[in-house]
Amino acid sequence: MFDSLSDRLGKIFDGLRGRGALSADDVDAALREIRRALIEADVSLEVVRAFVEQVKDRAVGAEVTRSVTPGQQVIKIVHDELVAVLGETTVAIDLNAKAPVTLLMVGLQGSGKTTTTAKIAKRLKDKQKKKVLLASLDTRRPAAMEQLRVLGEQVGVDTLAIVASETPVEIARRAEREGRLGGYDVLILDTAGRTHIDEELMVETVSIKDIAQPHEILLVVDALTGQDAINVARSFDGRLDITGIVLTRVDGDGRGGAALSMRAATGKPIKLIGVGEKMDALEDFHPSRVADRILGMGDIVSLVEKAAEHVSAEDAQKMAKKLKKGTFDFEDLRGQLLQMKKMGGMAGLMAMMPGMGQMKKAMAGANIDEKVFDRQVAIINSMTKKERAAPDLLNASRRKRIAAGAGVDVSEINKLAKQHRQMADMMKKVGKGGMGALGGMMGGKMGQMMGGGGMPDLSKMDPAQLEQMARQAGIDPSQLKGLPGAAQAPKALPSDVGALLKSSGGPALPGFGGAPRFPGLPGLGKKK
Repeated sequence: MFDSLSDRLGKIFDGLRGRGALSADDVDAALREIRRALIEADVSLEVVRAFVEQVKDRAVGAEVTRSVTPGQQVIKIVHDELVAVLGETTVAIDLNAKAPVTLLMVGLQGSGKTTTTAKIAKRLKDKQKKKVLLASLDTRRPAAMEQLRVLGEQVGVDTLAIVASETPVEIARRAEREGRLGGYDVLILDTAGRTHIDEELMVETVSIKDIAQPHEILLVVDALTGQDAINVARSFDGRLDITGIVLTRVDGDGRGGAALSMRAATGKPIKLIGVGEKMDALEDFHPSRVADRILGMGDIVSLVEKAAEHVSAEDAQKMAKKLKKGTFDFEDLRGQLLQMKKMGGMAGLMAMMPGMGQMKKAMAGANIDEKVFDRQVAIINSMTKKERAAPDLLNASRRKRIAAGAGVDVSEINKLAKQHRQMADMMKKVGKGGMGALGGMMGGKMGQMMGGGGMPDLSKMDPAQLEQMARQAGIDPSQLKGLPGAAQAPKALPSDVGALLKSSGGPALPGFGGAPRFPGLPGLGKKK
């Protein structure tokens, strides 16, 4: 969602990096571009003005610490202000109340309330072991109640029995009674929406709130709404006093303005984000991680969390044992492919890795088909158990049979066999001599860089090496323009202000703290 904003800000900061000093004119020019970038990203104009003014107050006159260049300091200030706009801390759904804890889902029609209701129910059931009851109060939209019932069955959560003649207020009363008598921990009420905000909608929702006395009122907003999201958020907050926001379709091609605008305008936290259509595609909203992604710093924490979620300790131990022995068969390769797919594919993983934004764009330009993973898994599934365990058995006749079974050409089988052989060779090297041996196997300077273990540091590679890497990956080197070379490698920024000050060894920065906030925007109000 934030790709376009990230690209624009990346170009602006590229112009600031590497400069020995920044003049007031340089800062003003950068802020003008930042203002344009935010407006293009559909951020509300008042939020843009407040944000840019705050950055300017901190950037002008701030002392530059010894280990940080002026350009990096401006980036750091922008990062901190983005975090302030987005909410600074992660706020989870609050269930600290007498059971059943009632959650009221509100929002416009088409924002994804019903699907989000089921996603939250699944999340509470699976992760917090809560007994959840769902109730649809949408008597207007055809089959809305039936939709929630089907979704409830899909995620394994109980739904309130449908009584066609009841009004939304009567359903809310019955749901509260059923939740109490049935021993449920959480009751989630899915209200009706409209295509636009009107008085009838608000009166109905306020009546439901008075009856249900919800502990949480969550406003569900489509991330594609754009600048109008701020009006939607203010209207619902003014009448209902919402406790949090859930952003849906964050995986879409929206420009990110909704997230930046709503929290700043209402002061209410974004609690969850919907990142896909599947029932488990719901994540906590981490302001600092989102700011990192917007500024191209990656999101290693989320990457590690995804890996922990999709890779069991048992699987990791099995792989470690095989690694020690230096064995790697087709069963292992299939496991790796499936894990990568679960974690969002190659593009999803690269989006979370620091400094890989340009590589991700180059991959997109090279039209690398991520469905190749599915085809490779299908090929491995067409093999017998014996063939998967002993790849050397794959003679010409077996390859023809496997190709026919997977619905691909024999050339695809040959490519996969070659890929497996290369990976198996790497595993043997690692098993015998550790990562240093793997680095030596890669050859040349790149191998030497990897001799210490881990991925090569792209910022220390000269353009010729980057081009060579790109060609090996099948990517046009001209698309890698902007990847850090030796001449333009900035020092990695610390992840928080404390770390920045600690690394500098210098005095406190006047620009950090003490600057006036914006009382007109609750989300940018005075820090407590």
